[in-house]
Amino acid sequence: MNAPRSIVIVKLSAIGDVIHGIPTAVALKQSFPDSTISWVVEGRSADVLAGHCAVDHLFRLPRGWLKSFQQVLHLRQQLKSFQADVVIDLQGLLKSSVATFLTGSRLRIGHAKPESREGAWIAYTDSIVSDSVHVVDRNLDLLHPLGVRKTAYGFDMPTWPVSQQRIGKWLSQLQSQAPPIIINPGAGWTSKRWPPDRFATFAKALWQKHRVESLVVWGGSSEQKIAKDIVEKAGRGTTLAPATTLQDLGELCRKARLFISGDTGPLHLAAAVGTPCVGLFGPVPAARNGPYGNRHIVIEPPLAVRPHWKDRKTDTKSMAAITVEQVLAAVESGLRRTNAA
Repeated sequence: MNAPRSIVIVKLSAIGDVIHGIPTAVALKQSFPDSTISWVVEGRSADVLAGHCAVDHLFRLPRGWLKSFQQVLHLRQQLKSFQADVVIDLQGLLKSSVATFLTGSRLRIGHAKPESREGAWIAYTDSIVSDSVHVVDRNLDLLHPLGVRKTAYGFDMPTWPVSQQRIGKWLSQLQSQAPPIIINPGAGWTSKRWPPDRFATFAKALWQKHRVESLVVWGGSSEQKIAKDIVEKAGRGTTLAPATTLQDLGELCRKARLFISGDTGPLHLAAAVGTPCVGLFGPVPAARNGPYGNRHIVIEPPLAVRPHWKDRKTDTKSMAAITVEQVLAAVESGLRRTNAA
């Protein structure tokens, strides 16, 4: 086929899922450098795409847009005016398939079921079955109808100068000038959270054994309380981070030696900007959703305590099966790697 002039990517949310879609945009821009690439995205997930060299335009939608006839009509008008030659739905849900159909494109590509759900596949002209494991690679497989074959595409994340300045100023006020380790205790699902007391025990042990400082990040008031409790219990060598935007957090991650977290958006943001990560995975397999690339270490519990897929949001046992000793050993290994680099 001829090179498409205009391409729309649909990946509405969540933050980590949007980040996992970025290599698809990079692959498209490298394969079709003269094409205009737009992305349909919801809420603050758009912030991680702002300024990206592979994304020429963002269609920013408020959460709940599908419930508003006016919002749907406005999106239809915007997408129609873009005159997309190709639309790629990375999400595979009802709302993303609606956005896909509203483009009016003759070539609408998405995942085949069961990867696509809620009848999303009805909106596609091409439903792709992928045999890849990781979600980044599964997304890249959607480009096969365009003649784009999987290779080593990265994230090519932008820098955010305002956030760089803000984070640099805050870090300069800390007593230690050594790059910290970042701890992120929060997660959208409670089933993905490692117990806060263990984060505190880990941070305390890391300081006592290695004199390595930990910085605890958070998002929202409930996570702030958890982060404060960790800092108080860990004591010396552990600092509470200030409130950050996603772009602030991205720039903060660039200054860190390691990033430690459960399966959540900030973990994937850290991996995307190039920070080595230690990912703690329980209800969702790391092979599918882990930090992408070979610089990272993942810890998972024994198979016997991992939940059935349908119970992944309510599980309480899998993350609790990860021990402080396992995390400390993984971080020590990660520190040796960074010191050797």
